[in-house]
Amino acid sequence: MNFLPSGICFYLSVAICWFTSRVDASWWYMGTLGSQVMCDNIPGLINKQRQLCRQHPKVMQAIGAGIKNWIGECQHQFRNHRWNCNTMAREHNLFGRLLHRSSREAAFVYAISSAGMVYTLTRACSQGELENCSCDPGKKGSSRDAKGAFDWGGCSDHVDHAIKFTQVFIDAKERKERDAQALMNLHNNRAGRKAVKRFMNLECKCHGVSGSCNVRTCWLAMADFRQTGDYLRKKYNNAIQVVMNQYGTGFTSAYRMFKRPTKNDLVYFEDSPDYCIWDHESGSVGTGGRVCNRTSRGADSCEVMCCGRGYDTSRVSRTTKCECKFHWCCAVHCRDCQEEVDVHTCKTQS
Repeated sequence: MNFLPSGICFYLSVAICWFTSRVDASWWYMGTLGSQVMCDNIPGLINKQRQLCRQHPKVMQAIGAGIKNWIGECQHQFRNHRWNCNTMAREHNLFGRLLHRSSREAAFVYAISSAGMVYTLTRACSQGELENCSCDPGKKGSSRDAKGAFDWGGCSDHVDHAIKFTQVFIDAKERKERDAQALMNLHNNRAGRKAVKRFMNLECKCHGVSGSCNVRTCWLAMADFRQTGDYLRKKYNNAIQVVMNQYGTGFTSAYRMFKRPTKNDLVYFEDSPDYCIWDHESGSVGTGGRVCNRTSRGADSCEVMCCGRGYDTSRVSRTTKCECKFHWCCAVHCRDCQEEVDVHTCKTQS
């Protein structure tokens, strides 16, 4: 992934690049560029964010290290679709002009990025990488679940601390603007934060004779981030198109037959482009050159992916593992085999 921001960076162990317009102002641009903190030199931050930046440089560093994880999850979720959460190498905005639109894709990006920050900071706290947080201090003493009583022990992930910091830091700029798009972003940011906490698991260790579970020590742990990604992808599929209410303070469904959005739903204002062709204004890079599946009938099919433009087929050689044999006790040995396969790629627009 090649991030080439044409803008302003400051250096952490990672660098956060902020963009000058409101919609571009984002903590999403981070790259390994240095170690000196220069928070005062970043145009685009409001005072609250600048203050947090100066006070918590190690938190900023942890956030930077986790950026690639939520972008990778976004790209995994949409890998077989026309819009594949692609990043724009030479744009002021990491996602090009996509975020200038209040589309369901923008809603997903805000939600998954907010969730990613919560996940990253929670993990950093539990691993002792940050000075102002650690394990959840509230998980002490005894408690009960469906299996009976247990004692709190180990290191419970302190997700509430990460949620609080993420809310203060990310939402600060949107709360200052308070226009329609800001309210949409705030809503989707919150949905993303809540999604991480939704998948906290109680993990336990048994104590007793012969490993019996007469006595248990338990702790709360986050699930793999893939579960959050899967959940938010479903919320994207069922995102609710909204309009502002008459007071300009919230949303109502754009169509009466649809339910009013809850705090867990993703919301958007504008219909999405079809993402078939390159369009700078909409943030679409098109599907020219994308690999498609000739035998599929889904979103990754050549007919759907290529938008009816057709596709090119090329014969390529690839290496696969073959003739694998199990050897006692614990090894599997395979040969490297070459095979010829057809790769289908969408034609570019004429």
